Amino acid sequence: MNDAGVRAASAVVRALKELARDRADEVELFDGFTDAAMDGWSVPVPEEVRVVLREIGGMETQEHEYRFGPRGREVFGDGYWTLGELDFGEGSLIVGLGAAGWGPVIGVNASGYDPDVTVQAGEFVGWLTGVAERLADGVEDRPRAKLTTSAVSSVEVAEGTDAELTALVGRGDPLTDLVDLRALPGHPCAVSWEPYFSTAHNTADTGSSEVQFRIVGDGRALLLRSVVSGDFLGRAVRRHTVPEDAAGRAVAELRELNARFPDFVGLEPGCADADMDGWPVPVPEDVRDVLREIGAVHVIGLPALRMLPGAPGREVDHDLHRMLGGDGTYWPVARIDSGRHGALVQVRIDPEGGRWGYAVSVSTSAKELREYPEVTLVAESLADLLLTYARLAREAAQRPDFAGRVARDARWMQPNTGEPWPRPAPVTEWAGAADPLLAAAAELPDGTHAADLREVPIPSDLCFYRADGWPYAARLDRLHFAAGGRLAAAVPAAG
Repeated sequence: MNDAGVRAASAVVRALKELARDRADEVELFDGFTDAAMDGWSVPVPEEVRVVLREIGGMETQEHEYRFGPRGREVFGDGYWTLGELDFGEGSLIVGLGAAGWGPVIGVNASGYDPDVTVQAGEFVGWLTGVAERLADGVEDRPRAKLTTSAVSSVEVAEGTDAELTALVGRGDPLTDLVDLRALPGHPCAVSWEPYFSTAHNTADTGSSEVQFRIVGDGRALLLRSVVSGDFLGRAVRRHTVPEDAAGRAVAELRELNARFPDFVGLEPGCADADMDGWPVPVPEDVRDVLREIGAVHVIGLPALRMLPGAPGREVDHDLHRMLGGDGTYWPVARIDSGRHGALVQVRIDPEGGRWGYAVSVSTSAKELREYPEVTLVAESLADLLLTYARLAREAAQRPDFAGRVARDARWMQPNTGEPWPRPAPVTEWAGAADPLLAAAAELPDGTHAADLREVPIPSDLCFYRADGWPYAARLDRLHFAAGGRLAAAVPAAG
């Protein structure tokens, strides 16, 4: 038992009861909870917290209302309890729920207009003591934070050296940031952070982006996840690092999965270098490392990857072929048939250097692509796509319903499946840019819109027709992919 915490809890209960008695028109206390009720909660309630909650279940002041436990249909959140609202309902005041103590107390206003995350106190009783002291002084406003900490990409954490934090984020997510709550310089402490979505640019949809938050590790860390829906991405993300030996690793992982789960993962033989030498596109060594060993991958629930010429479904409509850049600019690897909305997954090829770059997906209907130009980024390379297949198969094999599980994770291979949207910008915005890739794009024809795909999540949906500046009823002339797909542009038809 935390004796100091229990003494502090008893002291703040006395202080609040005195305030409610002496200033009944300003402070109202709510009834507390029984131990039997708290024992039935789905979260631990340490003794110092019980000391407060037995006597006081919440409070209302002239400016704020706080509730210390669930009533009616209210339930605990993911590692936290919502104590009350902030900023006229735009934000929430939450407290972490740990067995060793409740805390920290955090104000989260995740609005895209003016985001604010502040760790107000390290633990619940300390926060409540501060509230009581300010009320006694006639002050209700929260103290201003003079200290600051930074949120960090969860992918950076996952690939870092802090084993405890890495265990909390798993593989990490490009749209999720972490705040290390045990490494703050003091309280209150503002968090330097902003959502990954932007409300500064109009889309064809009504923006409904939000931020989901979790407190994990018994109060060790706060996770802030941007759910981008109806808005464009607002800033660059940290993507998962593709290992330098991705080609060899992909082959090894797929072979292992094929040996362990032959009913779910099938492989077809690769081909000889002499065969690849006769292909109509250059085949660099890293791609050869894969194709010497594996010519096709079949994972139940995922589209088959057929990487060798002559495979069924690799034919491309003449008009679509032209819009994709023509000969030597791409290599088909999968065809997804889904009614009228089929998709062609391809690896983009840099015609100048012969490098195989990003894997993208587009509609197989030339008419649909012409009217609704869009591209989905699915991988940084062919090897990265194979590693993704291996990861999904490995995860699905640990659960029942292998095929159903994999299929639920594979919607991103078809265009416009609700993944984050990079903003297609008029290329004129990049005139004179210091980045040569952007500066070169500025030379494309008038009306062209483009997006830099080097720092966006995978997958991402690049929907050109949703851009505010894309002319209504404009038709696509062609797509342009620079540097092996690192930049994607849509050139509208003249007139």
